[in-house]
Amino acid sequence: MVRFWGKRRWMSKRVYEAVVFQTPRCGEPKGYRQVCRLTVTASSHDEALSIIYRTFNVADLMPKHCQARFMGTGDIVLIDEGRKGQTYYRLCPDGWKRVERQAVC
Repeated sequence: MVRFWGKRRWMSKRVYEAVVFQTPRCGEPKGYRQVCRLTVTASSHDEALSIIYRTFNVADLMPKHCQARFMGTGDIVLIDEGRKGQTYYRLCPDGWKRVERQAVC
């Protein structure tokens, strides 16, 4: 939902369910497993992905209940919006790219 107030544009924050998938060893093309499920409050998918990336690359911010390593190239994040559907993103050298579900299976 977007609200306009004067010349400023305010984006309302949403709550996204995020799931992180990683391979047992960094760089493997197959064998993704779910390593963490968390809730992220953000105004867009891009902001949610940057929050997740920061969370998994700062040792003090990493959740205790997750068995994940640091976020690296090839890792996949699922953002679930409930009735609006699910979106998968893979971390590539030039940023996050949207991928199909078949890449995870």
